[in-house]
Amino acid sequence: MTPSGLYLKIPLVFCFLRLTAAFPHSCKDDAYPHGNICCRNCPAGQRVVSHCSTAGGESVCEECQDGTFTEHDNGLKQCFKCAQCRSDQAVVRRCSHTQETECQCTAGMFCSPDEACEVCRRCSSCAPDEETVRNCTSTTNTECKKNAPKSDPDSEKAAWIVPLVVMAAALIIAGIIIAMWRRRRAKESQSSAPDGLKAGQLFSVSSSDGRSNGDRPLLVRSRSCREEEEERRVLCESLSSSTTNSQLSLTALPPANPPPPSSRPARKKSSMREEESFPKLVPNNGDDSLRKCFQFFDELDFAFHSRFFRHLDVSDNDIKSKEHLHEDKIYVLLNIWLEMKGRDASLNDLLRALLDLNQRRTAENIKDKALQYGHYTCQSLEGNN
Repeated sequence: MTPSGLYLKIPLVFCFLRLTAAFPHSCKDDAYPHGNICCRNCPAGQRVVSHCSTAGGESVCEECQDGTFTEHDNGLKQCFKCAQCRSDQAVVRRCSHTQETECQCTAGMFCSPDEACEVCRRCSSCAPDEETVRNCTSTTNTECKKNAPKSDPDSEKAAWIVPLVVMAAALIIAGIIIAMWRRRRAKESQSSAPDGLKAGQLFSVSSSDGRSNGDRPLLVRSRSCREEEEERRVLCESLSSSTTNSQLSLTALPPANPPPPSSRPARKKSSMREEESFPKLVPNNGDDSLRKCFQFFDELDFAFHSRFFRHLDVSDNDIKSKEHLHEDKIYVLLNIWLEMKGRDASLNDLLRALLDLNQRRTAENIKDKALQYGHYTCQSLEGNN
């Protein structure tokens, strides 16, 4: 090796040694780098108070304070702060020194795990012409599918009645045609009788052997034009009557669809409060108790939404303007009713409206949930007041 080549390699060796001193080799999984050495990690639930002074030495560790945590072995100087669940979430697992707080959406709400859960959304409700495929969970919305169209019994009945009526009409018409043909043949037979035979005269039919058949006398009488005209008139009236009866039979079939509810006589409104007693509820937290019970009205039958809010004196304009909200419609209209009633608003008024609409089971369910969740207490029975 030439001296010039040796002189070039010496500076490179010095540069490599300086880089090695400045950046030590990577530490193992159970250690962390500190300066030019590797220190052993503190266990989960602890943090580093002071670093080690020798390579591979153990650092001084301290347990995380309450409200903080570390989930894995680490070389951190500070523990992580525990998260707090939002108001629309419930605590699934409380924070510990080694585990973060775990939260999920409250009942009736959900948040998709594929999205950033900034706020929980209200679960959807299936429409009247749909059925529930999967109920709502804290991470999935309700799944619905369209109901299969049901066959109409009246349409099925008409499908086999109409051919029968048509067949009966055809048989009647065929019978009339046959009768007319027979009468015509009889008339032709009479016109072919012997010329010397007069009207009302008896004659005998001779057999093939020339003997007379006197025991079977036939009475032949000529008919007038008036009688023939009368016969044709009767036949025409009979044919017309058969056709009319066939049409009446077809029109007498029951309609495929029943008349709209508005054409039926209105049922007299009877108050369930007069027939059966119902408990009176007292709020534990004023208006806050009433608002928290609004979510329980989601089980109200979709067909009774408009009748229910009209019964509460909510205007038709407000009801129709909220049709597009679907699952949030009831919640929004209840807030409109609350603002309208002000301090006089009461859960008892909502339950009475359900009773007046013969929705006692729904009223019972809402009352039970209000008592179960502690929003209301039962004071007395209205029947005893």
